[in-house]
Amino acid sequence: MWFKPGLAQRIVIAFVVMTTLVAGAFALGIVGTVYMIEERLISQTLGGDLDRLLRMDSMENWRHRPERDQLFYISRGPGDFAMPADLQDLSQGFHEVFRPPKAYHAVIREVAGRRYALLQDQSDFEEREHVLFGVVLVGFLISVAMASGLGVFMARRVMAPLINLAAKVRRREQQLSEAPALAPQFPSDEVGQLAAAFDDTLGQLRQALTRERLFTSDVSHELRTPLMVIATSCELLQANPALGAREQGHLGKIARSCEEMRDLAQTFLLLARAEHQQVAHAAQQSLREVADELAGQWRGEIESKGLRFDYAPSETSAGLYHGPFLRTVLSNLLRNALHYTQSGHVALTLSAEGFVVEDSGIGIPAEFQDAVFQAFQRGAQAGGEGKGVGLSLVQRICHLQGWQVLLTEAQPHGCRFYVRLLPA
Repeated sequence: MWFKPGLAQRIVIAFVVMTTLVAGAFALGIVGTVYMIEERLISQTLGGDLDRLLRMDSMENWRHRPERDQLFYISRGPGDFAMPADLQDLSQGFHEVFRPPKAYHAVIREVAGRRYALLQDQSDFEEREHVLFGVVLVGFLISVAMASGLGVFMARRVMAPLINLAAKVRRREQQLSEAPALAPQFPSDEVGQLAAAFDDTLGQLRQALTRERLFTSDVSHELRTPLMVIATSCELLQANPALGAREQGHLGKIARSCEEMRDLAQTFLLLARAEHQQVAHAAQQSLREVADELAGQWRGEIESKGLRFDYAPSETSAGLYHGPFLRTVLSNLLRNALHYTQSGHVALTLSAEGFVVEDSGIGIPAEFQDAVFQAFQRGAQAGGEGKGVGLSLVQRICHLQGWQVLLTEAQPHGCRFYVRLLPA
């Protein structure tokens, strides 16, 4: 997996890389300078000594001898001055010759067909050179280590305002409406500009949330009066004995729709308050109580469409739940099953952990199962009267209450919604 360093790590890496390059350049420069000086100075010294030897070699009385730490050789020379095998193939100029445990600098010269070699013991120089190179290496490593420590220190100093800003932003998420401005708490630098940008964005978000909250509250409140008028009118019309069965059936649908709209408006209001942590105490109901109520409400409509309604209130938990939210979730799932099922059955099964709503409708392909929980999203084969809002509302409520909703395919076709409940 590709390594993605954070900002603090990038600062440390930048310090280490920069120091490595600079210290490495200095170290290589020192090593190169030592080698250059070594070759130039020693070659000049040995060359001068060899020149003096060669001048003395042409005199009848040769009194000049090599220094105590020098060795002199001549091709086809007598005795100890004979050219050894390890020098015969060397070209003219300066060389380093190693004869363990000693090391020598050598100058090779060829005059009038004869080769001359002068060697000088450099063992002490090599030891000092190794010590120098060791010091350079240790200095390089210390520089890199110090750069790492300095990078960590500077990264913490640089990141401290950002970490402070992030902490304040996280606290503002919990106290969105009461959070003070961030910009005055930071200097007018880049971090201060970022804090000011957060203030501007948060101000716009606060205004949008306020507008949404007011809209939800106003709509939920203002819908109550016309819904009450519709419900009262339906009751008066249903009491009229002159109306036939067909008219009574339509009035019943209007009354049920009115009741659903009233419950839905109340749910939206409670949901808006709950999402802003302003929810009041809601009525607590058991799953069996809500399920019995909705099963009686939806059975007639489901069976009037020619479908079979299977209600299995077997074992249920004794827990109590948020009544309006539970009623909205279960009602939306039953409505969804009714709208998208043309033949077969709709089933509601209760269990100790929650409930299952299953149908034999057209089903939802696997590639659309995640999308159907988004607002205004419907499957490619969707039909019926839905607008793609019900399942989004179900998921919002389940997320708010800590419940879990899962969608799987029913066999041989259809949908199966499982809702796992947690007591309030």
